[in-house]
Amino acid sequence: MLIAALFAAAVMSPSLLLRAGRRAFLAIALVPLAGTVWVAAQGVVVRDGETLLEVRPWVGSLGLDLALAMGTLQWVMALIVLGIGTLVLGYCAAYFGDDEPGVPRFGGVLVAFIASMLGLVLADDLLLLYVFWELTTVFSFLLIGHDSERRASRRAAIQALVVTTFGGLVLLVGALVVGRAAGTFRITEILADPPGGTAVTVGVHLLLVGAVSKSALLPFHFWLPSAMAAPTPVSAYLHAASMVKAGVYLVALLAPAFAGVAGWRTVLLVLGLTTMVLGGVRALRQHDLKLLLAYGTVSQLGFLVLVLGAGTRSAMLAGLALLVAHALFKATLFLVVGIIDHSTGTRDLRELTGLARRLPVLAVTATLAAASMAGLPPLLGYVAKESVLVALVDIAREGDGTGIGTTTGWLLVIGVIVGSILTAAYSARFVWGAFGTREVDAPVAVHSPSPAFVAAPVVLAVLSLVLGLLGAPLTTLLGRQAEAFPAGAHEPELTLWHGPGLPLVLTLVTLAAASALFVAREPVARAQAALAHDWSLERAYRGGMRVLDRTAVEVTGVVQRGSAAAYLAVILVVLVLLPGSTLVGNLDGLRVTAWDNPAQAVVGLVIVASAVLTARSRRRIRAVLLVGVTGYGTAFLFVLQGAPDLALTQALVETLTVVVFVLALRRLPEYFTDRPLSRQRYLRIALGVAVAVVTAGFLLVAGAARTADPVSLALPEQALEFGGGGNIVNVILVDTRAWDTLGELAVLVAAATGVASLVYVNARGADIRRVHDIPYPAGVKKVATAPGRRAWLPGSRTLPPDKRSIIFEVIVRLLFHTLVVISIYLLLVGHNEPGGGFAAGMTTGLALVVRYLAGGRYELDEAAPVDAGRLIGAGLAVAALAALLPMAFGGVVLQSAVIDVHLPLLGDLHLVSSVLFDVGVYLVVVGLVLDLLRALGSHIDRDIQRARREAVAEAEAA
Repeated sequence: MLIAALFAAAVMSPSLLLRAGRRAFLAIALVPLAGTVWVAAQGVVVRDGETLLEVRPWVGSLGLDLALAMGTLQWVMALIVLGIGTLVLGYCAAYFGDDEPGVPRFGGVLVAFIASMLGLVLADDLLLLYVFWELTTVFSFLLIGHDSERRASRRAAIQALVVTTFGGLVLLVGALVVGRAAGTFRITEILADPPGGTAVTVGVHLLLVGAVSKSALLPFHFWLPSAMAAPTPVSAYLHAASMVKAGVYLVALLAPAFAGVAGWRTVLLVLGLTTMVLGGVRALRQHDLKLLLAYGTVSQLGFLVLVLGAGTRSAMLAGLALLVAHALFKATLFLVVGIIDHSTGTRDLRELTGLARRLPVLAVTATLAAASMAGLPPLLGYVAKESVLVALVDIAREGDGTGIGTTTGWLLVIGVIVGSILTAAYSARFVWGAFGTREVDAPVAVHSPSPAFVAAPVVLAVLSLVLGLLGAPLTTLLGRQAEAFPAGAHEPELTLWHGPGLPLVLTLVTLAAASALFVAREPVARAQAALAHDWSLERAYRGGMRVLDRTAVEVTGVVQRGSAAAYLAVILVVLVLLPGSTLVGNLDGLRVTAWDNPAQAVVGLVIVASAVLTARSRRRIRAVLLVGVTGYGTAFLFVLQGAPDLALTQALVETLTVVVFVLALRRLPEYFTDRPLSRQRYLRIALGVAVAVVTAGFLLVAGAARTADPVSLALPEQALEFGGGGNIVNVILVDTRAWDTLGELAVLVAAATGVASLVYVNARGADIRRVHDIPYPAGVKKVATAPGRRAWLPGSRTLPPDKRSIIFEVIVRLLFHTLVVISIYLLLVGHNEPGGGFAAGMTTGLALVVRYLAGGRYELDEAAPVDAGRLIGAGLAVAALAALLPMAFGGVVLQSAVIDVHLPLLGDLHLVSSVLFDVGVYLVVVGLVLDLLRALGSHIDRDIQRARREAVAEAEAA
């Protein structure tokens, strides 16, 4: 699948760029290039009005499928995303230097963004569209903040993330509302039979909020100019050709079905026109060429949303042509700015002069693109804008099915003409500023760019020219999307010549007024300077963020006083008062069975007594051991209740927990506190008793409230039928709810990584030392053992005699291999008998514990001379592989297969493919135990030994 191939390329890109340098961008570009060729080949199918569909099951419980569709609109957007993405990747090979930091990561993130953007435009499910929508937000945040050392980059990245994430969350709510009303989240089905009602109207407007924020329309427009802190390839791709088009795409996608929804045209036409004019005015004030294009992009995005949101057949065709034209000319101009910046070291038009003579090819390229942006024939921009004027004049004269009145229609035409005048004026300002000749304080040095550097903008500019001459074929290709609307006043077409009429007059007026505005640029600049003010939505955003930050600081200062006891007390008091109060009046009619077996009462009394003694204990070690008693008591209750698998897991966890606590206590004081007991302890006791009573009440009420048969009654049969195993607990963990287990594994790995970053100064594996790595003291020679012999427990020889126990070492000789064999047995039979990957991993962990206790830190490294981090990572990788492997055989993610094998002498072995998932769990658990032993065992041993040596040295010095 194309999207998967792009994500795979994103994963491999950093390593390729590290090895081959910036030239690897050319190889990486082959992936989207192949996608461009494939998508272009589907033009024949799309031209015939067909929609290509591909559906793969994903999260069935949510009704979420990997549903992809390609109609005319998606085909156009996919070509833009892949085609311009290919050229931008090739451009990066010349833009970046070989020694520039962060380029490998940049390459991977950029390709991942291309994949996400392609997924967004091809998604045929509203929820899947949201997933890709947010992926583009995350990747754009990383791309904008590429230069993390610059404050402007960090601030711009956060600003774009906050604004677009807000819009994305609103879009999600709208998608849920519309999908629920329609009874499906499949976009093609919703568009074929659009739902109605107040809820749908609200949902559609929520979707429009997401679109408006993503495409930088008022009032969210301010994030786009700030995002120009990103490298030029990012600006050319994300902020001209792809990401900002996501909102425009969504408007075009929904318009055929929802253009008649109340408020649709009012919102889009007003916001689009206002944004178009405001962006044009701001563009005329800029001296930075990149900022000039940024505000011009804001203006053009408003224009696009206005046209596509108008909701007529002519406007849709013209809007699609304008969408393609804008992607071509704006990407070209951004790439040109990047070349100018590289060649001269500046983007300030007040410092540039005479570049047309020095860089003629670049000047012609930029002039073609700017002419297309201004709407000059015979370029595609002119063809599109002329068709837009035809469509808007039809709306002004006849309404064209929109319900827009004549006065409103003509005001709309006038507003678009004003915006077009500004567009043509700042287009001229760009060409004049970048390539004109004028007096400057100090001419900048110009370095000629390589032909490879200039290739991408040249290709895009040539396409703008060629496509402007192909109006008839474009009408055929793009017309299918426009046919979703009723026929209008005229049959729409894309052509260089619409004949004499009002649209042609308006075009001539636009160009004449823009020329006058450009000629009078100095008076205009003075007028703009006189009217300049500090009010802006960006300033309001930053002020709001400052207020939010300050409020957070003040609230934190009030509620976070640094006392864990106070925090816990507040939480528990709220628990007792609010949920606990609901128990009053609900305890009537409870029937309680005290126990099923007298032994349960005895064990329960032991647990209660241990808990009380733990709370009263002042010695840490005593408290840990008493807590262990409560854990083993719980395990015994599981045995009495007929749950051996739970009992085994509880006993293993409790044993390892006690060991870990004891290891950590070596560096802690013997007592919890030396302070005398205070009267506050009675309040704590009362609160503890209240929480216990409330919790017991919750359990009793919840248990008595059951009205249906327990789900557990059907689990034995379902475990055999769906999971192929008799161990219900294990089947649930690695089969029916394996997604949960996989997520928990990921959380464990993240937690282990965080702990390791705090504990280890160097990498995890850097401190692994085996016995043969210990240097011998001067004058000491090793006496070789007999050939073929290997010392057992060699690490114990590194311990002082008073730290060794011969009896324990003999016991370890008997225990270690036995525990390892038992762990393998538990791993293999866990699907049908008590065991599983977690229990097996804990058993192996206990085997490592006894080796460590018998021989110290060197013995631990002898038993497991591997990096715990690699073991944990390998476990997560194996679990992920087990999840994806069924797809290679035509199954779904995490689907299991039953395998029965007959082993000579051993009998029949009943295996389920999910045992591979259990192997991943096993490796993660063993890695975590090894990590804990090295962090709380080996490291503390080393610290204690170092402290003793220092104490001896100080005593000798004294």
